[in-house]
Amino acid sequence: RHNGMIGNIYSMDLALQALETSSEFYAPRKWDRAQAFRVVYNHDYQQPMAIAQVLPPLVGKSYLNAGGVCHVPALPLSRPAASITVQFSITNTLKNYFHYSTSVEVPYNSTLLQVMKAARKEKPNIFCFKTKKTCWGPFVTSIHGLAGNKTERTYWQFFSCWSPLEEGVGTYKLKNWEHIQAIFSIY
Repeated sequence: RHNGMIGNIYSMDLALQALETSSEFYAPRKWDRAQAFRVVYNHDYQQPMAIAQVLPPLVGKSYLNAGGVCHVPALPLSRPAASITVQFSITNTLKNYFHYSTSVEVPYNSTLLQVMKAARKEKPNIFCFKTKKTCWGPFVTSIHGLAGNKTERTYWQFFSCWSPLEEGVGTYKLKNWEHIQAIFSIY
């Protein structure tokens, strides 16, 4: 992309590794290495797996031959505790239609998972959800009793102002008055 992004922020590390370590085996198109590295450097990675995969290309190595210890820069300090208000909606148009929306107040710098927990606390029969642990962080498996299904190729997709989120629920940080939508979708 024009901003240096290759795929999305979570595929960027693997793309950089491939470009950095296999250039002798192909004739690559010209790409702006510095611009791509700026995208990675400016992103606030939270999950250990994402950090582990993005550090090797930053030092010109692959994940397998990185060895040694890399210095990880300190994460920026957050602002003093303050509250933000977030609108959270869940929608299913595939079967047994439903749509529910609520506004919740959460501390500044909260993740989407914290917003979902606040919505569940306020209206447990409507905003109930389940997650499973993955190496990339929590993965939402069901909302309002409706679970994704591999056979039917369904899952819960998250949007902010109709743009798909590129981060997971455990790392995505919200802005004041942001509207997050969880939409039951087909892949």
